[in-house]
Amino acid sequence: MARKPVTWYIAIPADGIIEMSRQAGTPINLSASVGQVIDHPNPCTTKWYDETPFSYFRMVKRVGEVLEDTTIWPITWPVRLWIVEPLGETGNWSPSHYPYRLLSHRIRVLEEADAHLALGPCGRDVLTAIQEIPERAARWATDWDADPEGRHERKRDWELCGGRWAYSVAVGVSRNHRERAARTWIEHLARTAVGRALADTDASLMARCYAYGRATGHAIAAQHQSRFQTYLLDTLRGVELDSPAPVAA
Repeated sequence: MARKPVTWYIAIPADGIIEMSRQAGTPINLSASVGQVIDHPNPCTTKWYDETPFSYFRMVKRVGEVLEDTTIWPITWPVRLWIVEPLGETGNWSPSHYPYRLLSHRIRVLEEADAHLALGPCGRDVLTAIQEIPERAARWATDWDADPEGRHERKRDWELCGGRWAYSVAVGVSRNHRERAARTWIEHLARTAVGRALADTDASLMARCYAYGRATGHAIAAQHQSRFQTYLLDTLRGVELDSPAPVAA
């Protein structure tokens, strides 16, 4: 039985240039090189070590890790995702520790892929969830500042009764599915959305922290919505925190 061909990915900023090549002063534009073979402008002589800030092309076959080690900072969206073909000699720092990664000094640029794949199979839903965060963040912050003590108590109970557990499960599943980089980016994008939404408000520091946590759970739930059952997804989203507070007897 023929083995399925491996697809190799590289993630780059929206302008099409590999960020590490830009920082090294030898910018390589993948979007302008479709179908072409690109030789590395400054290949390392001792394979595979970083003799310069940009010593080789880095690619992955697990698309959920493609955003790792891109040096794109600050983390922003959109990015662009490209499928490439490694040519010539290839290697790896440690195949046992990085089985999904490949290094080479020559690539062929094949085609552009949908960037949302870098955020996992539910990447489109993740981006939709992040778009919802600004409106939700304002409500989360308002809820906290309206009753800081009561909200703190409810948040503590939620964490002890499943909130922390749900997040740890999501982290473990991201790791097992080779989506650690995707999770890291999702969390950054969620927190950035909160920061922008509350930038010109008088929300307290604790209200902002509360909104950051809620936004992270909301976005991570979208990442795993095809994997987790409703209970776990609702726990990540903090649905219980949005329900009316119980009335004391």
